[in-house]
Amino acid sequence: MQKNVADTLSYLLKNVSLQLKYLRIYVVIDMERIVFQKLIEWKDKKERKPLILNGARQVGKTWLLQELGDRCFAKVAYLVCRKNQVLKDIFSQDFNTERILRALRALSGIDITPGDTLIILDEVQDIPEAIESLKYFYEEAPEYHIAVAGSLLGISLHRDVSYPVGKVDEINVYPLNFEEFLLAKGEAEAYKLIKDKDYATTNLIHEKYVDLLRQYYYVGGMPEAVKMFVETDGLLAVREVQKAILKGYEKDFSKHAPKDQIARIRLVWQTMPSQLFKENKKFIYGSLKQGARAKDFEIAIQWLVDAGLVYKVPLCKECKLPLKVYEDTSAFKLFTLDIGLLGAMVGTEAKQVLIKNDIFTEYKGGMTEQFVLGEMKSNGEENIFYHKPDNGTRLEIDFIIQRDGKLLPIEVKAESNVRANSLSNFLKQNPDIHAIRYSMMPYVEQGQMTCLPLYAIQ
Repeated sequence: MQKNVADTLSYLLKNVSLQLKYLRIYVVIDMERIVFQKLIEWKDKKERKPLILNGARQVGKTWLLQELGDRCFAKVAYLVCRKNQVLKDIFSQDFNTERILRALRALSGIDITPGDTLIILDEVQDIPEAIESLKYFYEEAPEYHIAVAGSLLGISLHRDVSYPVGKVDEINVYPLNFEEFLLAKGEAEAYKLIKDKDYATTNLIHEKYVDLLRQYYYVGGMPEAVKMFVETDGLLAVREVQKAILKGYEKDFSKHAPKDQIARIRLVWQTMPSQLFKENKKFIYGSLKQGARAKDFEIAIQWLVDAGLVYKVPLCKECKLPLKVYEDTSAFKLFTLDIGLLGAMVGTEAKQVLIKNDIFTEYKGGMTEQFVLGEMKSNGEENIFYHKPDNGTRLEIDFIIQRDGKLLPIEVKAESNVRANSLSNFLKQNPDIHAIRYSMMPYVEQGQMTCLPLYAIQ
């Protein structure tokens, strides 16, 4: 009996040590995340469901949940599922929520009570039963606030988990966008001018915004990289952080991907910059290796998408509503999750980004499209396409989305040269459609087109 008690205490102490280890890993700079407002809205919802926080590794999911607990709850029961056999046993027995809650109280040392306690299950992908249990928390214990997150949660949710369809709320977390980068740097007034769409004033300080945008192109939005830049101004240190994150992703390929797909996943990931920086940014299987076919790499690409590391932008053959109906699943562009990581992948030097005048035109606009796509994703745009008609013409619209029940074509220009033949011709053919052009020119209205600077993406 004494031996069993001693073993249990030893395991619990080890588990506490593991919890503290994870707390240390995820401490980031005290930055304001715009997505945090969505977490507050979730907390206060009358018809609240258990929360799943989706996002790639190291985008700040754990920090957000802990910050929500610190700011908005009296108590936080934080539990890490990774390599936690005790927690796995708790969820593996059955889905009796009363029993599970008693066990979580004992394991966390927190008196979990409705309304004032946030339950956080981190790295939840390691315990599929915990994800499945969310259905029962919704049905049997909706008065409790429970939120889960995991680095490869998207992979788990598409594999062996009985997903609680309709029984959970979901919030997507992305790297910091440009507006959040401004806030992290203490540029609150510059941020406010953009949010208020005070273009008359932003035009007056256009060069300041361009300089800040250059910084963001280099640093990107991974919280640890932003933290390093804000605290030290160390550009080489930022690049080391980015390289470490990329190495972590490569390790994830080996640890978590299907063994027969690891080499293909790595090949897709490593060749993404060359695909994105060519004139025709459509993903070409033959660029991976000679004779490569779609069926050989479809699973690998989907794994990267599910992991949150890659964004897939499919072709829309016709500009008609709803866009999804006209999607061509065989043609698409691939983008990475973060512009700073993309720069690290290709070895962009700081002076290229921060000093050279032609940085926005290099790589055939691929870097700029990456930036625009990342901003749109962080702003909640989900169905993003590009358009190229199947009639042999060179007409191509960089992005096209559906907003307020209308089509919205988007042209992306990397510099101040804004001759947009494709978009101009498209608008002539469609006089009822309004478009947006993003470039390094200040704001101006031009008939059917709103011309916005890249730093003011809506």
